[in-house]
Amino acid sequence: MSFMKITQCYNRFWKRIFMFSVLVWVYLFYVTFYFNCEKPFVDDLEQTLAISLQHLDEEHRTNVELTEMRNDLVHKLRFDEKKMKKKKKLLYPPPEKYELLRRRIYSNTKEVWYYIGSTLRSLANEFDDLKPKVSDMKTMVDEHYRSLLRDVAKLADVDGYSQWRWKEFGSLSRLVEKRLRHTQNPPDCSKARKLLCNFFNNCCGYGCRVHHFVKCLIVAYATERTMIIDNPKNWEFTSRGFENIFIPLSDTCTSKDGDTVSLWPGNETTQVINYILPTPEFIAKHLHPPYIPVVLPEDLAGRINVLHGDPAVWWIGQFFKYIFRPQPSTTIAFNQFAKRVHFQKPIVGLHVRRTDKLISEASLHRLEEYMYHVEEYYKIKELNGEYDTKRIYLATDEPTLFDEARLKYPEYDIIGDPEISKSAGSLQKRELDDSIMDIITDVYFLSHHCDYLVCTFSSNVCRLSYEIMNSLQPDASAKFTSLDDTFYFHGQVHRLNVALISHKSEGPEEMDLEVGDEIEVAGNHWDGYSKGTNLRTKKTLLYPTFKVTTKIEVLPFASYPNITLNTWT
Repeated sequence: MSFMKITQCYNRFWKRIFMFSVLVWVYLFYVTFYFNCEKPFVDDLEQTLAISLQHLDEEHRTNVELTEMRNDLVHKLRFDEKKMKKKKKLLYPPPEKYELLRRRIYSNTKEVWYYIGSTLRSLANEFDDLKPKVSDMKTMVDEHYRSLLRDVAKLADVDGYSQWRWKEFGSLSRLVEKRLRHTQNPPDCSKARKLLCNFFNNCCGYGCRVHHFVKCLIVAYATERTMIIDNPKNWEFTSRGFENIFIPLSDTCTSKDGDTVSLWPGNETTQVINYILPTPEFIAKHLHPPYIPVVLPEDLAGRINVLHGDPAVWWIGQFFKYIFRPQPSTTIAFNQFAKRVHFQKPIVGLHVRRTDKLISEASLHRLEEYMYHVEEYYKIKELNGEYDTKRIYLATDEPTLFDEARLKYPEYDIIGDPEISKSAGSLQKRELDDSIMDIITDVYFLSHHCDYLVCTFSSNVCRLSYEIMNSLQPDASAKFTSLDDTFYFHGQVHRLNVALISHKSEGPEEMDLEVGDEIEVAGNHWDGYSKGTNLRTKKTLLYPTFKVTTKIEVLPFASYPNITLNTWT
């Protein structure tokens, strides 16, 4: 019976009640007024009353039935309403093809901008009389580029999947952390399988060391072993050790003892495996751990690929997030520093690495090259109607850059500490406790509190900051500009692109591409082209960057079947 019919029945019922009440009052009136009337008349009234009472009883039973039906219907409606609300709250994942396409449009927008910008510069350099026209064209192209980039970026805010991205990020991140806590805190340390991390390289700086450190933790995760720091002094996490700055990796297991011990790779039954870092060059490649990034674990790779624009970066970042859990005293130091330098948002992180890095590892980039990309960031914000004070957090090993930045860019609020730069720029002071803490502070603010990064990926500190930034939000893979290298993991075997579009070379410096070709990446030239080695032809040449995509490499890691979280809820 429908809800409308039940309502009509209720109305009829109450009308009958009213009519019956009138009859009762009439009866009482007649009984009182005609008390001495003839008995046949009274008998008729009694009979009428009996019939009315019978009808009332029937109406009462009907009312009970209708009430029960109404309650059932209301209960059903409330249940359906709750079910619908719960259904609305469920967050469904976007199609993988949609996420990949959305991010590909974004990256290809940047690639066509690199190509046009490079071509226009070449024209201006070749023909002096074209310089004014080329300058006007470049200005218009830049405006188109910023508008298009902003629109593509906004898709992620308006496509209805924003909540899902945050929920999936939280679920995946907690799952990795839960598995790490499981391996790092075995119930019986004396019986636990362990991976001892030994470091032997006195020429490796802090950023280099921590990348080897995280490499060891990833291998421990992949083999479901407890990671133990075997020679703490060599790692140089200040003279008082790692635990002085960060929370210990384990609450239950720090002993490196075991019944059986061997060098990597050992075997499943070996209780303690000694893993030497960096891996000696004379060791055969097949004896290197296969789990080194940019390889992803088979059981999580699909989810990470949907969530993140560069899955390997997200994966690496989760391990840094676990390692760099600050002690309360470290957090206090960060907060004090923020107050001292008047740290505020929005802000762009600017990391400028010079000194010894320029001797053999990187080229010199002028401050203007960095600031060009900072300006682009703030111009896009202005397109969104945001007119905040323009700020940069300057982290550098060149103290004079602070004065240069304030002189050349007076409209910017320059935040940072020149004293940190002095210690970072001194090879003699760089490994002292205060200097290590200064580097940690720079990395913390670049990764945790800056909205965008401009730096050089040839620097370990730059990549470290970017990796940690990506561990703290669903996808920060587009929140950077590198002036030199594309992203790579320190010690990776290779990083592969795979061709999506065929290409016919237009000169001896370009390679031919067939769909499906794999290219070992050497670098992006930021002019629309990248360089690499085609594994099919074995030739190292240039290729159009927009015709390829990053290949996701996957291996079976330990899958932790008993350590799980819900997938989509």
